[in-house]
Amino acid sequence: METYVALLHSIVLSPGKRVVMVDLKAMAEGLGFRNARTLAATGNLVFEGETAPLGEIEARLEAGFRTSFGKHVDIIARTAEGWKRLAAANPFPQGNGADVVVRAMRVPLDGKALARLESHATPGIRLALSHGDLWIDFAAKPSETKLLAHLTTKKLGIGTLRNANTVNGLAAMLGRS
Repeated sequence: METYVALLHSIVLSPGKRVVMVDLKAMAEGLGFRNARTLAATGNLVFEGETAPLGEIEARLEAGFRTSFGKHVDIIARTAEGWKRLAAANPFPQGNGADVVVRAMRVPLDGKALARLESHATPGIRLALSHGDLWIDFAAKPSETKLLAHLTTKKLGIGTLRNANTVNGLAAMLGRS
């Protein structure tokens, strides 16, 4: 038995309609996962299941989501230990938890991607890679930077953003070790 974290790229089904977290938990349990629970209403799911490759977990969740909600959504999964490692690897732990974000990636980014992004970052923004995930300290309002336009799936591959508060909240749900 393994504990997993799953991050949905978007929980918007259509204009004005979002996935309700109780429905997301029910979807996961309908797929045979157990003890499904969520953090915030932004598509963060923690659950238990049989040990399987992360790609299989992601594919099951994505297929279940399409069946349950009628839309494809990219989902990034990590084991509990992988998530705790991600949380501990925050290179900007002194930053404001709402301004520090990670783009958790399905396929790890490399130094070339980091260099491209750094060329678009305005002064004061810090970027770092940790185990292929991109950490950003916006040090101000993220919505005021042009960098966001370069953090898309089309440009970087499948991934999703979470702020450090959410990263730490999920780690706390898992119990730090």
